[in-house]
Amino acid sequence: MSTRASKRQKPNDADKPFQLIYWPGVPGRGEHIRLAFEASGTPYTDVSNKTDAGANCVLTQIDSSNTGDDHNPPALAPPMLKHGDDVLISQTPNILLYLGPKLGLVPDVNDDPVGAYHINALVLTALDGLSNEAHDVHHPVAVSLYYEDQKPEALRKAKDYREVRLPKFLGYFERVLAGPASKGGEYLYGGKLTYADLVLFQVVDGLSFAFPKRIGKMKESGKYEKVFGLHERVKGLEKVKAYLESDRRPKYSEGIYRHYPELDEEGE
Repeated sequence: MSTRASKRQKPNDADKPFQLIYWPGVPGRGEHIRLAFEASGTPYTDVSNKTDAGANCVLTQIDSSNTGDDHNPPALAPPMLKHGDDVLISQTPNILLYLGPKLGLVPDVNDDPVGAYHINALVLTALDGLSNEAHDVHHPVAVSLYYEDQKPEALRKAKDYREVRLPKFLGYFERVLAGPASKGGEYLYGGKLTYADLVLFQVVDGLSFAFPKRIGKMKESGKYEKVFGLHERVKGLEKVKAYLESDRRPKYSEGIYRHYPELDEEGE
């Protein structure tokens, strides 16, 4: 099936450069935006590739003295997308909603007026349950505390996440892929690659790093074969594969997805 979902950027956007502003050193929430650019073959700059300059760029944007400009309010936190000289927006799903039609990663609005909103809903769901909640497993009390300061609470949170929340959310996406709106079960919506598929790929990939034992068992169960099939399908796309094998892809470390063996059933 075709991986093109709609027309590419309009001519008046084509000459405006894209810049991703995110912390250096981790995939984090910025990875969803990187994948959209990489999968669509869209040129962009990524300040996170410049360790010191990248961090300084983020810090400048989120500094309490920054009040934005006439058209752009200040961002609370990265990721941020700068498009040309006049657009600066934040929040991962908001950035993707903006980029979707420009990168050909949502259906053409003339063919499907509400398709972009269905895709946005899928993304919000994936980020809620498979990104935000995954982060809360190792920081269940406070983001400002070290993991070591909240290990007892993290162990309790991890058990519920493994046994209740992961099956709930992976089961939901299995159901989406089995539904008629998927148009065949290869992609989440409309039978074509959208940025929702890229987001689902990334959260499953991150969970596989953080919870390899649990995710391995879920994969072996056969209950989520469509979800894991989509992960492999996206991973094998030519442009995505090239990106994953490049030094542009940040390695997992101390970001959203962290592997603590005791949180992955290995201590039980």
